[in-house]
Amino acid sequence: MQPVSRRGALKGAAATLAAPALPALAQTPTASPPPRRLDQPLFGAVSWTLGNGLRVVLAENRRAPVAAHYLFASAGAGEDPAGKSGVAHFLEHMMFKGSPNIPSGAFSHTVAREGGQDNAFTSRDVTAYYQIVEASRLPLMMRMESDRLRTPLIPADELESERGVVLEERRSRTDAVPRGRFREAFDAAMWGREHWRGRPLIGWEDEIRAITRQDLVDFHNLHYAPANCVLVVAGDVREADLRRWADEFYAPIPTRPAPPRNRAPLASSAPESRIESRDPAVRESSFLKTFAAPSATWGEKSSVDPLEVVAHLLGGGTGSRLHKALVETGLAVGAGAGYDGDTVGVGTFGVYATPRQGVETARIEQAIEAVLTDLVQQGASEEEVRRGIRQQTAGSLLALDGLGAAPRLLGGALAIGLPLDFVEHWPKRMAEVTRDQVNAAARAVLADPKIATAGWLLPA
Repeated sequence: MQPVSRRGALKGAAATLAAPALPALAQTPTASPPPRRLDQPLFGAVSWTLGNGLRVVLAENRRAPVAAHYLFASAGAGEDPAGKSGVAHFLEHMMFKGSPNIPSGAFSHTVAREGGQDNAFTSRDVTAYYQIVEASRLPLMMRMESDRLRTPLIPADELESERGVVLEERRSRTDAVPRGRFREAFDAAMWGREHWRGRPLIGWEDEIRAITRQDLVDFHNLHYAPANCVLVVAGDVREADLRRWADEFYAPIPTRPAPPRNRAPLASSAPESRIESRDPAVRESSFLKTFAAPSATWGEKSSVDPLEVVAHLLGGGTGSRLHKALVETGLAVGAGAGYDGDTVGVGTFGVYATPRQGVETARIEQAIEAVLTDLVQQGASEEEVRRGIRQQTAGSLLALDGLGAAPRLLGGALAIGLPLDFVEHWPKRMAEVTRDQVNAAARAVLADPKIATAGWLLPA
């Protein structure tokens, strides 16, 4: 699954539980679009709310006769009950096991028969189900999706076989991958094994094995209320048609209250400020240091866009400070930084490096600390800030031609409680970020972190 943050969708950031690429037809433009202005909305989306509370969004795009249909539930791994990690993801799997009018397995077979693609993904904040089809087949997708939103069967006789699929997914993506095992241990060290940020998205193995059908039914009843969901349609679809189909298929679903996001507060410090893992399967060492940071929903929310600039000037490829200090000097073969701020609750800011063979780990950490200290004490220059903003906005806008960007960006933002304008006017906000804001955000996160963890993954 690709993350649903705007950076994840625009930049193709690291995936968690992978979804396939969109069809070529949906990504291939038929004509060159006019130049975009930073002050114009990214998608020109329109939005309305049904009587049962379901939010509907349309991002019309007539460049190909294709429609993308995404249903987001405002519940992800962060909503897994205590001691039952993996429920959100397990339910995602079981949602394909039939509904009153769609037999088990028939959903995806029907989409494929119509020449489309479908899948689903679970992140920490949302679970989403989507289909990409020829535009005239959209009503069929809406009929099927609304059927399973209202009443998924979650058949007891298919629970154990699907549990095996989930466990195999965990083995192949985490247990058999040294970096996967390390990152899982790292997150648990920084946040705590049972904290919503410290649990793996797919769940701990022992807890996956203990999930019952009733756990899945309860999770669906609580979190899959229409008022806790967002429907996003993008492509060659007219607003009048979508309104009619939404009223026909989704509006009859009974109203239920949307639950609050009751996520556990942060500890006063990281359970472990440092971890080291040695693995015989590892040939190349890697270093990671992550800091708790404000997000679009937590802490100093105005720091979100400046922190994007901080991440870019520190680790945004060639020309960034970490690249100059570690890669160009021969200490490392790679170095960078990243920021995750489009999330419910606390965000994260991280720096990482892959040392060149034979370089001592202490030299890598010293070089990174020197870069961070210089940024905190001396600040970024006006030229760095302007270049970073220019590169980010220009590069991101180039990624918007694909049909998948609009629903993932819009649905991902709305499903975590952000307004439509948060996405539509992101380039304009970025262009208005100042040097003082960037430097203040860097100091706030990096100067005296209350929660931060550093870790090494090393060859045995």
